[in-house]
Amino acid sequence: MTKHIPLFVLLIVYVIVGALYAVRTPAWQAPDEPAHYNYAAQVAANGCCPVIEMGDWDSAYLDTLKAERFAPDLLDRLPTIQYEDHQPPLYYLLSGLVYRLTDGSLIALRLLSVLISAGIVACAYAITLALLPDRRALALAAALLAGFIPQNLAIMASVNNDALAGLIVGVTLYLLIRYLQGARVPVWALGVTVGVGLLTKVNTIFLAGLVPLFVLLHWWFTPDRRFSELIRRLALFAVPALILGGLWWLRNVGVYGFPDVFGLRRHDQVVVGQLRTAELIAQVGFSEYLRRAVDTTFTSFFGQFGWMGLFMPTWAYWIVLAFLGVVVSGWLIALLGLRTEVKGLSEKTSSSTQAERKPQSVLSPQSSVLSPSFLSWALLALATILAVLQYLYYNTEFVQFQGRYLYPALIPLALFAALGVDGWRRVLARLIGDRSALAWLTPLIAALFIPLSLFMIWRVIPQLAP
Repeated sequence: MTKHIPLFVLLIVYVIVGALYAVRTPAWQAPDEPAHYNYAAQVAANGCCPVIEMGDWDSAYLDTLKAERFAPDLLDRLPTIQYEDHQPPLYYLLSGLVYRLTDGSLIALRLLSVLISAGIVACAYAITLALLPDRRALALAAALLAGFIPQNLAIMASVNNDALAGLIVGVTLYLLIRYLQGARVPVWALGVTVGVGLLTKVNTIFLAGLVPLFVLLHWWFTPDRRFSELIRRLALFAVPALILGGLWWLRNVGVYGFPDVFGLRRHDQVVVGQLRTAELIAQVGFSEYLRRAVDTTFTSFFGQFGWMGLFMPTWAYWIVLAFLGVVVSGWLIALLGLRTEVKGLSEKTSSSTQAERKPQSVLSPQSSVLSPSFLSWALLALATILAVLQYLYYNTEFVQFQGRYLYPALIPLALFAALGVDGWRRVLARLIGDRSALAWLTPLIAALFIPLSLFMIWRVIPQLAP
């Protein structure tokens, strides 16, 4: 247990910094926070679950509130902002309880999100160690990057269901990796986590395809390849997932009609006036649309606060770009090193006699290409791709260049970034002739996001106050 003390310290630091964001961010200055708060208030007052209706979205009133930075004299109609009422209910059942216990304290609800999101940081650490058991420093770096991006802290310290959705994604990925590694993770437990995700936020739905795919792959590359065994595993996964998700879908069909199982069609009917992708492309052209999409996605992934109206200082984005340069170049270095190692291994193999070679099919369970380790890394890569595709799909209808919509892939992205930084550490270690040297350089570089986040909450985000 003592070997994980750095993680415990990191979690304490994360909760403290997250609490600062929760306390110092001006009221309602987080995307969609009033609507999420009002959902919790309705659950606290009337039970589950509210219905999204015409009038829950008032574009003109919202524009006025944002322009005036939610000035207190304009908040008399704030409870009417209810356009998140189509969301699955799990987060709001939890926040509704906190709402009742604290008499509707906005800070208390924000702190609930902070505590939940600390689990995402722990999942980043656990997933890294599951893949690389002897790399605690790298695991700490991944946890740092998963926790201390300024925009991520701003979102995780606000009232919304993103924190719980991110935690469910992290837990599911960890359990699935352990399952692929042969640990005693029951398939039904994977079904439960996916079902809980479906009760939390629609953006976890990619897990409903990802998990059974890798259950199938695990079955295919194990000795017991009976078809009946595959059916048994898929059934054990599907039953709890469909029961949990299906309860909510049946409710939505009863309220909104078939086939609106997610309530999204009703949501689209309600949010009249929200800018559509086709409208923006018609106004500015596709090339300008693409430029805005890339630029805003980048800035809002790392820091574009409030309702996307407050940017970080220019120098902060240059720091982020420099960090990304280190990550990308570190990956290139690692890939070049891997290519050199593979070439050397190939030359060594070619020098051996044909009799000494042991032919091995790429489809055999023992093949390194299809090992549990490879499948686990492929899992994280595919999870990232699916999260990106979800983001792109959402933007085919509405203009939503918000980098936070990529946060379902935050843990894999944090791990891949940590590996890129670690590529440079390995180069420096070779230069000084000690491969074990500088072990903590990677988390130290990742920890630079802590002072950056503290600067934002101390000097930048308070500018959102009316």
